[in-house]
Amino acid sequence: MLSSRALWFPSLWCVVLALGCADDGSGSGGVDEVGDTTSGDTDAGMDGDADAGIDGDGDGDGDGDGDGDGDGDGDGDGDGEPTDPGFGPWCEAPPTCDAAPPDPGPELSWEHFTSNAVVLSGSARHRVRDMFYVPGETQWLMAKFAYGSIDKDLKDEQVDIHLLRGCEDEWELLGSAWTSEDGQYPTVEGVEDTGGRVYFQVPEGLELELGRHRIHMVVRGDLTTADGFIEVVEPGTPIFLSDVDGTLTTYAEEAFVDLLLGTLSEANEFSATALNILQAKGYHAMYLTARPEWLGERTQEFIAVRGYPPGITHTTQSKVGALGTDAEEFKTEEFAMLAAKGLIPTYVFGDTESDAAAYNNAGIQPLENRVFFQYTDVHGGRRIESYGELIEEFNDLGHLCE
Repeated sequence: MLSSRALWFPSLWCVVLALGCADDGSGSGGVDEVGDTTSGDTDAGMDGDADAGIDGDGDGDGDGDGDGDGDGDGDGDGDGEPTDPGFGPWCEAPPTCDAAPPDPGPELSWEHFTSNAVVLSGSARHRVRDMFYVPGETQWLMAKFAYGSIDKDLKDEQVDIHLLRGCEDEWELLGSAWTSEDGQYPTVEGVEDTGGRVYFQVPEGLELELGRHRIHMVVRGDLTTADGFIEVVEPGTPIFLSDVDGTLTTYAEEAFVDLLLGTLSEANEFSATALNILQAKGYHAMYLTARPEWLGERTQEFIAVRGYPPGITHTTQSKVGALGTDAEEFKTEEFAMLAAKGLIPTYVFGDTESDAAAYNNAGIQPLENRVFFQYTDVHGGRRIESYGELIEEFNDLGHLCE
């Protein structure tokens, strides 16, 4: 049975939309297992690998790294130098991506007179869809452009797309796109065309390389903007994934209350510290919330202001968000899209039945890496009362680049 919260919470988002109360978002590799030294294999060795070695890694060279070259570095070339892991884990801190926005150029006339009425609906609620991509995938830069508490779509208007490649200091203009009519484009990366959307395919020869990149889109009719991030990573890149409401915020309905009061949600004690330790160990961050799509920038603001590590943020694409089985279905589909890219989170964090069900559907293992804040998971995940319980454990983790 759904909780009372599940019954009334979506209605609250509808109230926010109807009353125009919503904020405009502008801000206020692990270690190899050694062999069994008592396995009784059929040779003179003691490692259990049937090759007369004593190293326990199965290659018989005696160095314990498994590559057979005897130098102990694990890269197989015999030079004694460690392997470059490539861009998978964060071997250095993620770039800040905080360069000043590019010059947008002059404000242009609207393509359609009716766009003036759309803009009168209220403040801009534009949002860029953050994305993970792996090498070889078609790279799409996607966004939604809408105004006001009713989230009125801006249709068939020019948007310029700027890129801060690798989060360096120089912006480049990739091109322009026009916002869509309803159903104009097919669904891309799970993003359905509900109107007011941009689907921009990165041109051939300009593809984003491994790393973190910032996207900045500008509506040329009024110079309003939206920003998002793309991370291009190798399949198998280590990720941790967290829910937001009630998991990181101090209670599930806090975002709604904060919108009414014009404040920013508070964070659960030690939660930012714990997640920052994981990123410092090499893990990439992802925040997956069943909030409505128009709260995307508000969610990114919470993450930045409350000191959480930068990462990829996904909301639902609806105007009212999702709860209960709808939230479970949304998050399960998100995990499936990640898995299709070869990306399976190592640690997941949640606080509700829908989180637990989605993590179970995704087969996240081991169970202790499914972490639930003050919630008991019927599937066997770990309950914590405070994120402080994780600090020592996470500090003791080895760095994934070592």
